Amino acid sequence: MFMADSTAPRSELTLRGILLGIAITLVFTAAQVYLGLKVGLTFATSIPAAVISMALLRAFKTSTIQENNIVQTIASAAGTLSSVIFVLPGLLMIGWWANVPFLPTFGACAVGGILGVMYTIPLRRALVTNSNLPYPEGVAAAEVLKVGTGSREGAAEGKAGLVAVSLGAIASALFGALGAAKLFAAEVAAYFKFKAGAGATGLGASSSLALMGAGHLMGITVGIAMFAGLFIAWAILVPILTLATPMPDADAATHALSVWKTQVRFLGAGVIGAAAIWTLAKLVGPITAGLKSAFAAAKARKSGAGDLPRVEQDIPIGIVGLVSLILLAPAGWFLAHFLAGGPITSLAAPLVAIGIGYLIFAGLLAAAVCGYMAGLIGSSNSPVSGIAILTVLGASLMVGVVGRGLVGPDVTKALIAFSLYVTTCVLAVAVVANDNLQDLKTGQLVDATPWKQQVGLIIGVLSGAVVIPFVLELLNRSNGFAGAPNLQAISDQPLAAPQATLISTLAKGVLGGDLDWGLLGVGALIGLALVAVDTILRKTSKDRLSLPPLGVGLAIYLPSTVTAPVVVGAVAGWLFEKIVAKDRAAEPAKRLGVLIASGFIVGESLFNVALALMIVSTGKGEPLAVPFAPPEHVGMVLSLLAAAIVVIGLYRWARKAGAKALEA
Repeated sequence: MFMADSTAPRSELTLRGILLGIAITLVFTAAQVYLGLKVGLTFATSIPAAVISMALLRAFKTSTIQENNIVQTIASAAGTLSSVIFVLPGLLMIGWWANVPFLPTFGACAVGGILGVMYTIPLRRALVTNSNLPYPEGVAAAEVLKVGTGSREGAAEGKAGLVAVSLGAIASALFGALGAAKLFAAEVAAYFKFKAGAGATGLGASSSLALMGAGHLMGITVGIAMFAGLFIAWAILVPILTLATPMPDADAATHALSVWKTQVRFLGAGVIGAAAIWTLAKLVGPITAGLKSAFAAAKARKSGAGDLPRVEQDIPIGIVGLVSLILLAPAGWFLAHFLAGGPITSLAAPLVAIGIGYLIFAGLLAAAVCGYMAGLIGSSNSPVSGIAILTVLGASLMVGVVGRGLVGPDVTKALIAFSLYVTTCVLAVAVVANDNLQDLKTGQLVDATPWKQQVGLIIGVLSGAVVIPFVLELLNRSNGFAGAPNLQAISDQPLAAPQATLISTLAKGVLGGDLDWGLLGVGALIGLALVAVDTILRKTSKDRLSLPPLGVGLAIYLPSTVTAPVVVGAVAGWLFEKIVAKDRAAEPAKRLGVLIASGFIVGESLFNVALALMIVSTGKGEPLAVPFAPPEHVGMVLSLLAAAIVVIGLYRWARKAGAKALEA
C-alpha cells in the first residue's frame, strides 16, 4: 500500500509538470471537442494522462507520485471544459454566429471554469475528506498512479499501460482511417416497415472503436440503462409514433428517423429533465449538510492554533471569495460585449445583471450538485446534460421576461443567443466543479497538496479555454453543424452536435412560444416512471442493482448510432472483467483494459481532428476516399469483423500483459 510522510518535501507543482500537463490538455481538448460534437459524449482523461506522465517523467530521478498527480489534474480539464461544446454550436445553428469568435468563447470557458474551481473549494472537506462517497474515477486514477510509482511491479505495469494506450490509439486511428477511405462502412444499420405505408423502426450503430471504448469506461450499469433506453425508443416509441404519423411515400429509414428526430428526441429530453430534477431534490439535504460542515471547518481552522497539515491546505477561503468576486467584472464585460451592436443593446443593463446573478446562483447550485454526483457515480456519468437543460430553460424564461416589450425575429434570435451564452458560462462552472472534487479525491489518496491541485486545475482550464475556440472554428470550416443557416463548410457531412441541437431548440421553443411542452411532459412522466423503477430496484436489492434514469433518457435522446456501440462496449468490458476476475493478475489486467478503452477514444478522436485539418487544407469533403471502395454491405461485414478481432485481440493482450507485470 502507498504510504507517505505528509510533512516531507517533494516535487509536486513543478515547471516540467505544468508544461507536460498543458501539452496533454491541448491535445486531449482537441480530441474531446471533436468527439463531443460528433456524438454528444466526452471521455475522462485523468487515467491516460497519468500513464503518459509516469512514462515521460520516469527519466527524472526527482519525479514523484504527487508530480504525476498534478499533471493528470491539469489534463483532466480537457475532459470537463470541453463539455461547453454541448451548447456553443447552438449559436451557429441559430445563425447568430457565422464563425466562432475567439474572445467570447474564451471568456465563457475561462470565467466559468475558474468559478467552477472556486465554488467547490469550500466543499472539499465535507464531500471528500470527511465523506464516504465512492468517487470511482478518482479512486481509479489514484490506483493507476500508485502502481505506476510505488513499486517495481508498478513500474512494469506503468510501461505496459503506456503500451496499452498506444495500441488502443493506433488501432482506433487505423479503424477511423479505413472508414474515411470508405473501405469500412461508417455505420451498420437496418430499418424495416411493419407493412406497406404503416409504422417503421430499425436500428443503426456507428462503426466506432471510440464509442466501444466509452462503453467500457462507463460500465455495465450505464450500459444496461442505455440498452433500456434503446429498447424504449426503437421498440416502443418509434413504432407507435410512426403508426400515428404515416409517411406512405417514405422508405423505412426515412420514416423512422424523421419521427425519432421530431418527436422521440423531445420525449427523451423530458426524461432527462425529470430525472435531473429528482436528482437535485435528493441532493438538497446532503449538500446543505456539506456546506455547513465546510464553513464550520473553515471557522475552526481560522480560530485554531498552529498550521494546518499540508494535506489539508486549500486555497485560502478569503482568496476564494475575492477571486470569485473579481471574476464577476470580466463576466459582466463578456456578457455586455456579446450584446454590443445587436438588436437588444438597449436592454444590455438588465440582461447583464440577470446573467451575472444567474451565473452566481445557478452556478453555485450546479457546482454543488455536480460535485456531489461526481463523488456518487463518477464525473463521466454525472447529469451534466440534465443540468444544461434546466439551465437553458431557466435562462430563457428570465431573458424572455426582460425582452417581452420588444418584438421581431431579430429580437427573438438575439434573446435566444444571449440565453445560450449565459447557459455556456453556467455549464463551464458545472463541468469543472464536476471534475474538481474527483481530482481532489485522487489527491487525498496519493498524499497531494489540495491548493496545488486547485492551481493546477486553473492552469488546465485556461489552457483548454485557449484551444477550444480554434478547434471549434476549424470544425466549423471543415464540416459545419447540421441545420446552421450560414453553413459554408467544405465537407458535405456536417457534425450533428446532438446536445447543442437540443439546447438551442429548447431556447428557441421557450422564447418563440412554440415549444411542444406536451412531448416534454409525456417524457417527464416516463422519466418519473423510470425513477420509480430505479428506486424499487435499489431498495429491493440493497443498492446492488440500479437503472439510472438519466442513462435511459440519454439513450432515448441520442441517435442509436451512438448508443448501440456504447452498449456493446459496456457488455464487452463487463465480459472481459468477468473472464479475468479469477486470474492472479486480475486487477492489473482490468486496469490495462481501461487503458486500452481510453486509447480507443483518444486515437479515433485525434484522427478525426487530423482529418478535419486535411479537409480544410485540401478543400475536399472526403480527402481519403478511394475509388475501389467495396459495396456498403461488404463494408459493414468488414468493419464488424475487424472490430471483433481488434477488441478480442487487445483484451487477450491485456490479460497476458497484466500477468507479466505482476511477475516482473
